[in-house]
Amino acid sequence: MDWLSNWYFLDQSLRLWALALGLGALAVVVLLAFKKLVVSRVVRMAGHNEHAAPRFLGGVLQGTRAWFYVIGGIYVGSLPLDLEGRADLVLHRFLVLALLLQLGLWCQVAVRLGVARWRHGHADSPDATTAAAGVDFVLRLVLWALIFTLALGNLGIEISALVAGLGIGGIAAALAVQNVLGDLFASLSIYFDRPFDIGDFIIVDDLMGSVSRIGMRSTQVRSLSGEQLIFPNSDLAKSRIKNYKRMDERRIVFSIGVTYETPYALVARVPQMLREAVEQAGNVRFDRSHFQTYGDSSLVFETVYYVLSPDYNVFMDTQQSVNLAIFERFEREGIDFAYPTRTLHVHTPTPAAEGSDEDAPGEGAPSDDAPEKPARGTSPHPS
Repeated sequence: MDWLSNWYFLDQSLRLWALALGLGALAVVVLLAFKKLVVSRVVRMAGHNEHAAPRFLGGVLQGTRAWFYVIGGIYVGSLPLDLEGRADLVLHRFLVLALLLQLGLWCQVAVRLGVARWRHGHADSPDATTAAAGVDFVLRLVLWALIFTLALGNLGIEISALVAGLGIGGIAAALAVQNVLGDLFASLSIYFDRPFDIGDFIIVDDLMGSVSRIGMRSTQVRSLSGEQLIFPNSDLAKSRIKNYKRMDERRIVFSIGVTYETPYALVARVPQMLREAVEQAGNVRFDRSHFQTYGDSSLVFETVYYVLSPDYNVFMDTQQSVNLAIFERFEREGIDFAYPTRTLHVHTPTPAAEGSDEDAPGEGAPSDDAPEKPARGTSPHPS
């Protein structure tokens, strides 16, 4: 093959080009064989190992594209060549771009496998799919933005000004889609913070219902009257939410009033009667019962107890049982429930008796207020 040394292409002898071609082909074969060997061994290890690392590594290696092996062969084949100037620069940049692209694909496969495994571990949560899709989207967006920036830097583009421009453009884009992005990140916040789950009964402001779906943009709630309520996730993230599904027990406070005509002995016994009525209902924890205050038309007693179940039907059944027990006990003891009443006392003064000795002057005696009469035969005025 000495004759090949006499022929040149791009300032390289054909002998060197033949050597480079052979090394490149050998490198491709070796890399493919290495991949097959490693992947088969990793898959075999994954079949006998409960840990996910071998299976994860095998999935990442299987994400290697065929063109990457070809580019690896080109790099190995270029080693015997004495490339200078622009040719060497172009080859170097081409190889770095290929490596960055393959690195991005590896990381993308790793993200996909990691998210899929996490979603599998939370298969009992109905909204895990939504959260997994959001996490996958955000991670891949950050990954490829980083790969794109590194690729531009490899091509010799001054990225500082570009990053500044992208920052300004990103701000403008973020302002344009701030509601969408706000709902997206709020959905992730809702999932990881978990203020509620599918099926929970929640109250937001004056709206209430059971959560039926948690999406990327909004959460759907089925109200008690049957209609569907749709809340943007960003609003829910900023709202005060009451979650009744998370209750362990329900606290009940109620007041009753008895009439003011109730004897003292019965009034003093009313708190004990109320306690007995509560405790006999069962599945409750009594707290207190007191003669609270003097009301406008009743003596007011306040009672507090806990139903040891968050179920609303159990709560209502217990309260009904307590109310019936109180009614039966008061009826037996002769205690009357008070209701708003008002007593009006009317006072009518007695009129004065006519011709009485106290109010009229005596007979023949002049009244204090009457003018004195002159004697007969005399003039009322002196002459």
